[in-house]
Amino acid sequence: MLKTRDGVSSYLDATKKVAECGLPVAAYLLQSDISDVRFEKGCYSTEQSAGTVSFADVAKAVADPKLSELVGGAKLEGTGHAVHEAANFPNCCHICEVEIDPNTGITEVVGYWVVDDVGTELNPVIVKGQVHGGVMQGVGQALLENIVFDEDGQLLTGSYMDYAMPRASDICDVVVDSHPVPTATNPYGAKGVGESGTVGSLPATMNAIANALGPIGITHVDTPATPDKIWRLIRDAQK
Repeated sequence: MLKTRDGVSSYLDATKKVAECGLPVAAYLLQSDISDVRFEKGCYSTEQSAGTVSFADVAKAVADPKLSELVGGAKLEGTGHAVHEAANFPNCCHICEVEIDPNTGITEVVGYWVVDDVGTELNPVIVKGQVHGGVMQGVGQALLENIVFDEDGQLLTGSYMDYAMPRASDICDVVVDSHPVPTATNPYGAKGVGESGTVGSLPATMNAIANALGPIGITHVDTPATPDKIWRLIRDAQK
């Protein structure tokens, strides 16, 4: 999985340079001295005036040839590079509820809740989508996915006709909430999110299965917890 989190700092450095380039145009639009103009949270403002002008408005204004002269014909663009030595990690809490049919060994995920801390969220919708996908991957590994070889070493699960992949019907609606705590290891406060759903969902699902089977004396279940494996464990426990 490819992510662009390590590009955040470069983006911020580039943004600072570009914002400084737009100061002359912002000062013109705000009818203020350039020394009084400050840039914060995507907007230019001054102490002399209560008005503000957004970065987008300045960028549009630069397209005007007359105002373009104020920045020497330069475009509002820039590049930058930064290296950060300290790593950071997301935090998460996963709760999984399952029901197991003792007659078939089928495990049904009937409830799933996640609270994630991935720091500052660049796009909350994408964050939730990544968590949903990660949860599905972890649940699939817990319940379905397995590589099987025969006695001669021949791979028996060589295609998706044989290798069970999780489908929408294999899980309930996943409730995802966020509790972002910005990290201090980069200017934007962002942490990774791609692996968070997968890392949390596998143990959460397996622990839910172990909890459901515990009352009949089953204390250990290997992944994947397929219906056949669960059915055999239940049968042996009831002998």
